Amino acid sequence: MSQSQERQESERVCASYPLDVSVVELRTKDCDEPRYLFEAPDHVGKRFDDEESALLYADVYFDVNGFAEAGTGGRGIPPEIVQAGRDTLAAYFVTMPGVDAQWVASFYGHKPERAERYVSRVRKRASEIREGIADRR
Repeated sequence: MSQSQERQESERVCASYPLDVSVVELRTKDCDEPRYLFEAPDHVGKRFDDEESALLYADVYFDVNGFAEAGTGGRGIPPEIVQAGRDTLAAYFVTMPGVDAQWVASFYGHKPERAERYVSRVRKRASEIREGIADRR
């Protein structure tokens, strides 16, 4: 479904960020549960089943100064994510369907609390980056 077709359905902006980045809740007539769309310039957009994952994806996006998933394939990871380090990669993993802190902890051989700290660090950095952008305007 194209973005213009999605826009014909009910929508609500969940989060609006600097640099024209946003997370939008989409409600369609054929689905009881809302879906969430991450939007940014030069990004194809990404849909999520839950708001929390979409918001974390936005945090990862700001943490690495933007990235594009186009061309990475169904199971690929954008190079910007991989190069950013373990905490950013962990947060990116958590945005994927069926992945949580427990899975990430198992992947890295750590306890879930450590995986949650990774995600927390990314959220904090992304918030600081957005504040810095807002202060410059």
